[in-house]
Amino acid sequence: MRTLVEIPDDDIRWLDRAAAERGLSRTALVREAVTQLREGVQRKGVDSFFGLWRDRSDVGDGQGYVRRIRSGDPG
Repeated sequence: MRTLVEIPDDDIRWLDRAAAERGLSRTALVREAVTQLREGVQRKGVDSFFGLWRDRSDVGDGQGYVRRIRSGDPG
């Protein structure tokens, strides 16, 4: 899909230099940047939520917690 974006002249010059150094087109470099940004955002979500309950001593192990919840005991 084609899209139109406004990018300041200084940034365009930087993109052109960076693309030339890597042997890429400006378009390819922008696509790569968008891909890396998406991966970073997705990874940030994983990093933010992984281990979210690590400091909750009231939960115990996962299986015990699930059994308590399923039995109707909120703990």
